Amino acid sequence: MAVPKYRTSRSKGRMRRNHWRHMSVAASSECPHCHETKLPHRVCPHCGYYNGMEIVAHSKDEK
Repeated sequence: MAVPKYRTSRSKGRMRRNHWRHMSVAASSECPHCHETKLPHRVCPHCGYYNGMEIVAHSKDEK
């Protein structure tokens, strides 16, 4: 098992752990059914459709 030869400074360790802050914003696409924005390859949270089929049933009075 690998063992570090030298101690890693606080700044170097924190720099290594902080890459998640610089990640790009997730892509979004338009739902072809209701034309709201949604994450790609996922069920639309507004209408419940995916790939032309209703996956999650939504009632009309639900907000």
